[in-house]
Amino acid sequence: MKKLNSLFHKRIGMLENEKITFEKLADVLEKTAQNIPFENLNIIANKTCDITKENLIDKILERNEGGLCYELNTLFYFYLMENGFNATLASGVVYNHSAQEYTKVGRTHVTILFNHKDQIYLIDTGFGSNLPLKPVPLSGETISSNNGEFRIKKVNSELGDYVLEMKLKHKDTEWKIGYIFDSRKPILDAANLNEIQTIIEEHPESSFNKNPLITRLTNNGNITLTNTTFTQWVDGNVSKETIDYVKFKELAKQHFRM
Repeated sequence: MKKLNSLFHKRIGMLENEKITFEKLADVLEKTAQNIPFENLNIIANKTCDITKENLIDKILERNEGGLCYELNTLFYFYLMENGFNATLASGVVYNHSAQEYTKVGRTHVTILFNHKDQIYLIDTGFGSNLPLKPVPLSGETISSNNGEFRIKKVNSELGDYVLEMKLKHKDTEWKIGYIFDSRKPILDAANLNEIQTIIEEHPESSFNKNPLITRLTNNGNITLTNTTFTQWVDGNVSKETIDYVKFKELAKQHFRM
């Protein structure tokens, strides 16, 4: 097995030489969501580096850190490619529900599209706690997972041609927009990814360059840690604790091994 596969499986708790098929992707995605956190600590600490396969392996699989969408999904894209899947990276714009509009930072969400038996699917391991946990077909079919219901709707917009919609378990009663993406404009090289990283680092309206954030899914919900709060969702029940920086460091180590 190649280095990436072996390290990835070790990180998420799978057999290092296990062969991955389409049918096993849901299990891989769930394990990934529970073991590799979505986090922005390097952005906050001003310690980012170029987005390359080698740097992502070092950061996420050898140093056991997490990352944002352009890191987590790019690493998973490389993992899919090494396992024989026909995958591409695509960019999108996240919907800001409080403002009722797409975010002003623009096309900074990175996601994955892949082809299986003449059907195109979306996979996302880098959308915070809003992860489908299964491949979502672009055909519009609704998929259900431990994290809720997800579907993709065809649209005609200058921002993209498809929208990911979601109804999160224990949180949503109506469908809501996750993000819009463009299947016709794949990300072709690392320069695009590094541009996205720079925007997220520097844009005044970026939500990831102001305060630390770490989140991951659990067996029965999710946990989210900032420098001021620790929030836990357990079987639909939420608890929120106010914390200080010392407690932040303790909880980051306890719950995220960071």
